[in-house]
Formats: sequence, C-alpha cells, structure tokens
Amino acid sequence: MIETAAAVGIALVALGMVLTPGPNMVYLVSRSISQGPLAGLVSLLGTMVGFGVYMVMANVGLAAVFVVVPWLYVALKIAGAAYLFWLAWKTLRPGGLSAFEARDLPRDSHRRLFTMGLTTNLLNPKAAIMYVSLIPQFVDLSRGDVVLQGFVLGSIQITVSAVVNATLIIVAGGIAAFLASRPSWMAWQRRISGSLLGMVGVKLAVDAPKPA
Repeated sequence: MIETAAAVGIALVALGMVLTPGPNMVYLVSRSISQGPLAGLVSLLGTMVGFGVYMVMANVGLAAVFVVVPWLYVALKIAGAAYLFWLAWKTLRPGGLSAFEARDLPRDSHRRLFTMGLTTNLLNPKAAIMYVSLIPQFVDLSRGDVVLQGFVLGSIQITVSAVVNATLIIVAGGIAAFLASRPSWMAWQRRISGSLLGMVGVKLAVDAPKPA
C-alpha cells in the first residue's frame, strides 16, 4: 500500500519531531521524574490516544475543513507558535527549569495522568501540524486507498513516538541525576532545549500565513 521510502521518510520525520522538545516531552519527563516511570508511562498512554484522535480526524476530513476555512488553520499555527514561545521563555528565563530538573509536583491518580497526557497532546501544535501538513505529503494517490495509507503512515508515527518517549521516561531519572551533579551541563541542556522550542515556534510562525 505504501512505498518503503514513504515509510522510512515518515519514520525519520516522526523521530525528528519527537526528539525536538515540546509539550509532550516536558510533561512526560517531568511526571516521570516526580512520580516515577510508571506514572510517565500511564501519561504516555494518554498521549498516544491523543495521536490516535488526530489520526482519525485527519483521515475523515479535518484537513478538508482547514482547506474550506483557511483562517482556522492559520489560527491553529499562530496559537501553536505562541505556546512554543511561552515554553521556550519558561525554559530560558532566569531561574527557568529544564525538563530533566526535579520539581515538586502533586501525585496524581492514574486516571488523571492518562487524562493530562491526552489533553497535553490534543493541545500540542506539533501533533496537529504533523497530521494535517506533514503526513499527507507521503500519501501517493497512485497507490490506492488514501485513507488506508493515512492510517498506515499515522501508525508508523505513533510507534516511533511511543518507543522514543517510553525510552526517555524510563531513563529520565538517571539523566536527571547525571545532570544534577553537573550544573553547567544542566544549564546547557536548558539553553539547547529552550532554543529548539523557540526555533520550532519561529518556523511555525513563519509558516502561519500559508494555507492548508
């Protein structure tokens, strides 16, 4: 149904997106450090369901809605850019925290962890752009059912995201302890993460006027 090149391409795009700091990574890592890996994995389950919601919506006509009402797509990208700028400022400002820096967070139930993971991803601009703008570029009209192709490509993205995020959740405590013993490394990690967030925000803001 899809070419190997398309599968590899979407896997690489998904890998690049998940490794760029964003709302999902910040929430999952901070929750894992404060409440343990199990809490992070429960939150991750909610995040993956959020990706599934986007995948279904994109394949049943969400992109068409953005084409018919183009200002909605522009508004989504502007809001997403603003959110990423806010996260970048929180990271880079004096006294800002790294995603791998321990902090006091209330212990939440598994139900709330799942719900927060789901909500964080549904409000994540990177997830919306992934399914509305990036994945459709790998769909080949000559290779049959485009909806089925969309689900296959979306499943590849979800798998890559799940594996990478689960790995980060499991090793988050060790990374946090390593960085905590090296304050200069922690500072550089914070600067790099904040800068990447800002760069993604700038890219999103520059692309905002472009229609779906």
